[in-house]
Amino acid sequence: MGLMNFLRNRAGVIIVVCIGFAIFAFLLGDVISYGTPFWTRNQNQVGSINGEAIDINEFNAQVDQTSEMFRQQMGGGTLSPQMKSWAVEQVWGQYLNRELLKKEIDRIGISVGKIELNELVQGDNPSMQIQQAFRNPQTGQFDRDQLNNFLSQVRSLPQGHEAYGQWETLLQNVIDERLNSKYTSLLNNSIYVTTLEATEEYNQRNKLANFEYVLLDYNSIQDSAVTITEQDYEEYYNENKGVFKNAQETRSLEYVVFDASPTSQDTARVRATIEELKTQLAESTTDSLFAAVNSDTKYPYSYRKKGEFSPALDSLLFSVPVGTTVGPVLSANGVFEIAKVVDSRVGPDSVKASHILLNPATEGGLDKAKAKADSIAALIRKGESFAALAVQFSMDENSKINGGELGTFGRGQMPAQAIENAAFDGKAGDVAIATSQFGIHIINIVDQIGSSRVIKAAIIDKQVNSGRETMDAAYGKATQFFSVLNKNNFQETATQQSIAIQKADNVTALETSLTGTEVPRELVRWAFEAEKGEIVDKIHESNDKYIVARLTDIQEEGQLPLEAVKKDIESVVRNRAKARTLIAQATEALKGAGNIAQVGEKLGKAPVLAENIVFANPIIPGVAQENAVVGTVFGLQPKQPSKPVSGSQGVFVVEVSGFVNPAAPTDLNAQRRQITQSLSQRTSSLAFRALQDKAKIVDNRARFF
Repeated sequence: MGLMNFLRNRAGVIIVVCIGFAIFAFLLGDVISYGTPFWTRNQNQVGSINGEAIDINEFNAQVDQTSEMFRQQMGGGTLSPQMKSWAVEQVWGQYLNRELLKKEIDRIGISVGKIELNELVQGDNPSMQIQQAFRNPQTGQFDRDQLNNFLSQVRSLPQGHEAYGQWETLLQNVIDERLNSKYTSLLNNSIYVTTLEATEEYNQRNKLANFEYVLLDYNSIQDSAVTITEQDYEEYYNENKGVFKNAQETRSLEYVVFDASPTSQDTARVRATIEELKTQLAESTTDSLFAAVNSDTKYPYSYRKKGEFSPALDSLLFSVPVGTTVGPVLSANGVFEIAKVVDSRVGPDSVKASHILLNPATEGGLDKAKAKADSIAALIRKGESFAALAVQFSMDENSKINGGELGTFGRGQMPAQAIENAAFDGKAGDVAIATSQFGIHIINIVDQIGSSRVIKAAIIDKQVNSGRETMDAAYGKATQFFSVLNKNNFQETATQQSIAIQKADNVTALETSLTGTEVPRELVRWAFEAEKGEIVDKIHESNDKYIVARLTDIQEEGQLPLEAVKKDIESVVRNRAKARTLIAQATEALKGAGNIAQVGEKLGKAPVLAENIVFANPIIPGVAQENAVVGTVFGLQPKQPSKPVSGSQGVFVVEVSGFVNPAAPTDLNAQRRQITQSLSQRTSSLAFRALQDKAKIVDNRARFF
């Protein structure tokens, strides 16, 4: 009862306190949220462009597709971290291009109408994307019948069907391509080159200057004889401030590498292993199984023609009888290979085929699927339409719309070995049945092209890797170095232990290597979380190397301060300081001198002749590119020495001997068109860069890749 009276008497105070606490908690939550790293509040976003979030799952799917494209272009195998990084960069660029141009296109009001879209799909000149998607594999040309067949099939499919979704994606790509083309045309049509501009451009490329010069080289003054002041640095920095802008945040590191590359002992160890495997392979009666179990690389056990094996094995395999085991041979990338010739025959180079795929799971089991395949094959052999049966029965959505066509393919191009074996082992006109990891295939061999000798070989390879002893020795050195490090003794310790320090400047958040040394992404992520001067948290391993690093500098995005660029501009600033001394010498020599010969005589230097120099290519033979000097030349009157000019290599005094004016252009309009075309080639990239500079872009890729 006493508690109730207490609450009643102080209810107002309690309510105020509670409300105050609630407001404080709300504000505190905002503060905590504000101070929380972006990645903890947007854990599924790889970034955003003008507020449009990019979901990591969608982005990853695009990266996987691009990576697979790269992998196929490289002939299969595993992508290197560098190639994966390129795939990420390409997809990010696509997102940027789409979002930035979309906003600009919407603002301007550019669109693609229904009639225009229909022309782009089925008109006399369809979009290149349509032509590429419906290309005849034999002729390489656009196949309009294939497009019409697809459209007749896709119209009958529900909107949720996979093929329908693929068509919608293709249409959107066609629309985007057309919108971008219109936007680019709009930009290009805004370019206008005047007659005066065309004439000036023509003269800059064709008017010749002949002149003499005296050069006072910067190297004539010792670096130690020049004192660079803070004002020298500030003057140069302020004059060139626009150059010192960081497009993105970067890091600088110094690091040491402890090499654990294979030694001669490691090579001998792997050779002994492969020699033993060669003996066993020669005696084996299960060649393909033995090779699959013992090889580092699981090579396809299929027929291949000359030139399709590794260079080291190729000539050997085609020069020995069936049953011979060859090798070991050592390839350039440090791999020992052996191979046993299992069979040799003459077979087609490529096959044109179609197939119908049955899924045993939906047919009631493997036996029922095989029985159904036999029935369908029998119908085809009696003359039923393969294409119609493919549309009716095939589970392969990609090929059924085209009547089951697989196109023309060579050896090693089919994802299912069973399809390839059936297609190449049969003959044109056969209908074969094969079982693969995808299901049961009814295969129609339409045609077989070419004829070559092919070999089936069981191949075993072994990579020469560093052994435990080699790795332990390198890791021991890395541990010895790492164990005594602190923020202040990195260089001192490296010197004491005779270890070379390497430096990497302007490292980006998505970097996969440091000055050519491949490094784990974990090391780069650490660099973007560490403080300046901090030592890496552990010894990092990359392939056959151990790496220890120290963060030496942080370059924030945007305008870099003078202190951050001092080291980079030191040599230029020193030359400017030397130029003051050399200009004074040249100025003194010019007093009372009537020509360049007299100036040279006073300076103890013979004038050098430069002939046929054009303004558009300001290179002085034997010296360097000298923009300021050549620019001065084209502003002088002949036979008059110039004032001293500071160039990239030293201080010049020049005197024009004469100019050779070109003949008047025969077609000034052609000159204007040429300049317009040159400007048009740059317009799109410049416009995109301007849109990118104005956009609000959040890039979180480094968290995920």
